[in-house]
Amino acid sequence: MSGGVAVHTPADEAELAEMLRAASGPLDIIGGGTRIAVGGGAALSTAALTGITEYDPGALTMTARAGTPLDEIEARLATEGQRLAFEPMDARALLGTGAAPRPGGTGAPTVGGMVAANASGPRRIQAGACRDALLGVRFIDGQGTIIRNGGRVMKNVTGYDLVRLLAGSMGTLGALSEVTLKLAPRPEAQTTLALRGLEDVRAVAALAAGLSSPWEVSGAAHWPGQGTFLRIEGFAQAVERRAGLLADWLAPFGTAEVIDDATESAALWCDIRDVAPFAGRGGDVWRVSVKPSDGPEAASRARVSPEDVLYDWGGGLVWMLFPEGTDLRARLGDLPGHATLMRAAPDTIARLGRQQPEPPAIAALSAGLRQQFDPRGIFAAPGASGRG
Repeated sequence: MSGGVAVHTPADEAELAEMLRAASGPLDIIGGGTRIAVGGGAALSTAALTGITEYDPGALTMTARAGTPLDEIEARLATEGQRLAFEPMDARALLGTGAAPRPGGTGAPTVGGMVAANASGPRRIQAGACRDALLGVRFIDGQGTIIRNGGRVMKNVTGYDLVRLLAGSMGTLGALSEVTLKLAPRPEAQTTLALRGLEDVRAVAALAAGLSSPWEVSGAAHWPGQGTFLRIEGFAQAVERRAGLLADWLAPFGTAEVIDDATESAALWCDIRDVAPFAGRGGDVWRVSVKPSDGPEAASRARVSPEDVLYDWGGGLVWMLFPEGTDLRARLGDLPGHATLMRAAPDTIARLGRQQPEPPAIAALSAGLRQQFDPRGIFAAPGASGRG
């Protein structure tokens, strides 16, 4: 027991499957307990399912059990000059779950939680999302059946759509026990160009111009009051040349400042990735996904203060901070996109729901998938919650 919540910690995949087969009520699958909370069921922790089971640097692939801390994964990859290209977010500071993880969680983000949340950072615009790097999974469905899907190489597409389906499913279709990921080489250098003083519409236009250039931008974000930032990565000489060409390309938007100190540049993108401007501040946090050119319109409709908004993915991902209880979806109206309530009080979550309500056709498809994988309703329904 932890904080009045029952916690079950299976020792291995077989025991996890047995617990799911024996379950008679809802279970909350917990990895590190650092992402958005679910609640309502007993905690089933993957904390004991740890370890890198296979790593082939030459093939750029790694297999690890779901409870393996991301820090362990990234440290191992660093020894071989490799990384996870999609730059997964660390939500601990934003959600306040580092020192006080959910019951059953270890307090460290896990590879299983990353996949379940499809956690993808600024580099998604170039390298794709977490699901695009997911080659294979092992998971247990709501009836306790162990399912293996996908493989260890990209060309092995057996069940590939199902592999992608598990990424971002938020634990509603099954409990992940093992994942196989495609890796990427770590670049030799990175440089960030900063444009200062642009208002939101002009800033997003500058990001679009940078992303449409031939200079391979790997990060495009606007932080009101701080700057409009575009990142370039690769071999040192090439990065220097491409940065200069990109600065010329962006000249209509102003003179670009070059941040060529790798440590300073990396720290900036970690802050953007982890939404550092909102960490430790009170209020509700919303994550809005829209067409990039609609990002400023979303902020305008939301009537959000400049210091309470952050644009990533060229304007397509908009983070907003509001006073508690604000119904952002009502303010956005018919603007196409998705608004996810990432951090709020339980009563606000109960009233508004975490996830964007699905259109009827999509809702029917989602319900059919949950019925197929979890006919007994062991895993939490996704409407008002998410997990990681």
